[in-house]
Amino acid sequence: MHDWWDGGVGWGFGLVGLIMMVLFWGAVIVGIVLVVRALTQQSAPRSGQETGVSAPARPRALDLLEERYARGEIDREEFLERREDLGGGSGPPRV
Repeated sequence: MHDWWDGGVGWGFGLVGLIMMVLFWGAVIVGIVLVVRALTQQSAPRSGQETGVSAPARPRALDLLEERYARGEIDREEFLERREDLGGGSGPPRV
């Protein structure tokens, strides 16, 4: 008790000091985490939503079939059969 009167720190300031220390180190850790996140997202974006650029659409089965027909990999009969199997309807190829 004598320390209180001689300008000693005491329990009250020790509690405030402890809280301030926890807040300081918490802020340092949060800052490091945010910097690491920002650097990793900048170097390797995972999807178009994060970068603002839309990812290319995945080609549909009919589009791939039409590409194969256009390249001559399959003939007209095979194209028409497979298009019917895929539910692409009737009519001439769009190629």
